[in-house]
Amino acid sequence: MRPGGALLALLASLLLLLLLRLLWCPADAPGRARILVEESREATHGTPAALRTLRSPATAVPRATNSTYLNEKSLQLTEKCKNLQYGIESFSNKTKGYSENDYLQIITDIQSCPWKRQAEEYANFRAKLASCCDAVQNFVVSQNNTPVGTNMSYEVESKKEIPIKKNIFHMFPVSQPFVDYPYNQCAVVGNGGILNKSLCGTEIDKSDFVFRCNLPPTTGDVSKDVGSKTNLVTINPSIITLKYGNLKEKKALFLEDIATYGDAFFLLPAFSFRANTGTSFKVYYTLEESKARQKVLFFHPKYLKDLALFWRTKGVTAYRLSTGLMITSVAVELCKNVKLYGFWPFSKTVEDIPVSHHYYDNKLPKHGFHQMPKEYSQILQLHMKGILKLQFSKCEVA
Repeated sequence: MRPGGALLALLASLLLLLLLRLLWCPADAPGRARILVEESREATHGTPAALRTLRSPATAVPRATNSTYLNEKSLQLTEKCKNLQYGIESFSNKTKGYSENDYLQIITDIQSCPWKRQAEEYANFRAKLASCCDAVQNFVVSQNNTPVGTNMSYEVESKKEIPIKKNIFHMFPVSQPFVDYPYNQCAVVGNGGILNKSLCGTEIDKSDFVFRCNLPPTTGDVSKDVGSKTNLVTINPSIITLKYGNLKEKKALFLEDIATYGDAFFLLPAFSFRANTGTSFKVYYTLEESKARQKVLFFHPKYLKDLALFWRTKGVTAYRLSTGLMITSVAVELCKNVKLYGFWPFSKTVEDIPVSHHYYDNKLPKHGFHQMPKEYSQILQLHMKGILKLQFSKCEVA
């Protein structure tokens, strides 16, 4: 072959290879496109290879989106609850009539806010109470705070006095009788019909100290809702007069009924009105004569006057504080943690279910004597500030 012929043959081979290459590449494009589509489908419907690599045991899956969402929701709830607290304060300052439905809507909103004890708020409020009233030393009459010869002024009939002679002086404990003060966990049990079917009895009975008001029933079926433990119970002298015939013919019934309270203290307002004094003293002597386990204590009238002035600065201006607010105030000073049960001055629940005034009857208080909604708004504020806790509904049973 001639030298020129060999060169031409080589060029022809190169041209052929180039042509084949050009023809092959377009034929490969659809295949490559299919691979891209399949990878895209896997990314959409399955797990992309790159993300599978990240999901090794040593690497956690990123949850930034969910975490951000939860943080935003938490911040929104915190802001809502702060605004609600301010709203209750302004709501309690209303001078016109209160709507029960307004209160129930606020309580519904409060229940969505997580409750947490605020130690600083509690300490500040307790310090204010101690500064004005000092329940630890002064809320019951004692030989230490009321010596023989004192002319004691009545709480309400303040122009009237009673001289403290030896026979009265000996009724008083030497000093405040709450030897285990401060108590860790205290329950203040109101008598509201909201307690019916609450199943709060077990929780109440686990408390270190249980306060009750006006000799309520605690035995039988009701105990599962209200508990049976009692460390201190108040007695309105009108109960002694109306239910127990001023301890004449019904003395035996009285002693039988009070036996259910174990060794509780009985607290009476002997020095609030002059009419209360004789009845309260009669309770003291009846227990002494029968050698009953319970001990009688008397509210100190000066403590009650100071306490009324304290709450008056908060807008509670009724003729007299309710026993529930008095005992709640005492509990905040005597206890580290306070929980309130059965405080419900409304005719229905937030679910619009009718509620009796008391869990044992539907007898309403005297009109105009107390300022229950006004007091309740103050208690709601204490709850929102983490100073005490209100039980609004059924208790969780373990």
